[in-house]
Amino acid sequence: MACRDVAVGIVLLTQTALGMLGNSVLLSCFIIADCSGIRAKPTDLIVKHLTWANLIVLCKGIPQSTTAFSQNYYLDYVSCKLTLYFHRVARGVSLGSTSLLSVFQAITISPSNSKLAQLKVRAPKFIGLSLGLCWAIQLLVYVFIPVYTTDIWGRRNISVIKDFGFCIVIDPGILKTLFAILFTSNDVIFWGLMVLASGYMVYILLKHKKRMQHILKPLSPRSSPEARATHSILTLVSCFVFFYVISIVITSYVSVLDATTRWLSNTGVAMAACFPAICPFLLIRHYASLFRLCCTCSHQTTHCDCILREL
Repeated sequence: MACRDVAVGIVLLTQTALGMLGNSVLLSCFIIADCSGIRAKPTDLIVKHLTWANLIVLCKGIPQSTTAFSQNYYLDYVSCKLTLYFHRVARGVSLGSTSLLSVFQAITISPSNSKLAQLKVRAPKFIGLSLGLCWAIQLLVYVFIPVYTTDIWGRRNISVIKDFGFCIVIDPGILKTLFAILFTSNDVIFWGLMVLASGYMVYILLKHKKRMQHILKPLSPRSSPEARATHSILTLVSCFVFFYVISIVITSYVSVLDATTRWLSNTGVAMAACFPAICPFLLIRHYASLFRLCCTCSHQTTHCDCILREL
């Protein structure tokens, strides 16, 4: 076993463990807050779905890291199909949830004289429907993955286009281009919404800062809750874009140049899982009051309705 395979395996295992821990802690605090009857913010539902999607994405790191340590670890026929299918679905939901979070925050901070201001009241009502639609679209878009996924023992006499070490994806033939267009279009739509919303938020923040600088400066150096929430979401989006682009570059290198070494493939998987692993720790800072709520409620027997979350 090469040293770099071991190094990548350690990174994958550590990344998966920390990511699952962070997402589980964040999700547990939401559950405690809901059971305590605490008033929830509209964005909480989006973050919950994002956290669940991140946990599913990280589950792939378990067989992937095991494969990096052991060259003889394979999943069975059914496990291969379910692992790759739900990994892609969860990845799409993670992208869609991040995009929806950006769009909702852009609507929230929009000026009262803008066209988006008319949606401020109605937008929270459509969050649940939007998230349900996001899950449904991803389940349908990637429904073909189980058809063209098989275990290692099924690779004889077939053309393989992707080898994950523990299972493989076979060549769909003439449908390959159609699938590529479908999958790319799905990502581009969410990416476009995310970029537009993020750009709009940056524009609004800069414009607001310039207009109110002479008022806010003598009062308090602390920014408004809306600005802090927007900064958190912009940081989240920036991390997603950064790691996703690197993952695409590595995947393209493997595909185009036929560099099918195991360690490079595992590196691409590790980069793709960076956002789900880092995401909860970025959100923990924003939801610091939620963690104080969990600590308070865990030491009190009285109802905690008086404690509210920050935006």
